[in-house]
Amino acid sequence: IARLDYKWERNLDNVTAHYSLKDNGDIRVENRGYNFKKEKWEQSIGKAKPVGDPKEAKLKVSFFGPFYAGYNVIAIDENYQYALVVGENTKYMWILSRTTTIPESVKQAYVQKAKAIGFQTEDLVWVKHDRQSE
Repeated sequence: IARLDYKWERNLDNVTAHYSLKDNGDIRVENRGYNFKKEKWEQSIGKAKPVGDPKEAKLKVSFFGPFYAGYNVIAIDENYQYALVVGENTKYMWILSRTTTIPESVKQAYVQKAKAIGFQTEDLVWVKHDRQSE
């Protein structure tokens, strides 16, 4: 739904992320988006591992070999439809949804929570979802 922009997602809209559990307990991460400047779909496959208590939504994620980054779910609705996810610092933030839209009340609550802990929410990129993936 929204993100703080960084070079790996720049110029992407119609972004999706799919997570699936692997037999060894790791999580397969498949990110896909349409690069509107290059006019083509792009995809990245990565892996995630739980950090600490596996019941906590705290992961380390890697798309580039042995290098991992923090990925922490800091808010989620009671039906697991929407989530506020942050990295290990205030440069990385995503608002996720199982659908291409999010209720305004959830959106505002997540933006306010992020702002309260130091994120530059005025810099959020609100992702378009106007294409079907190939």
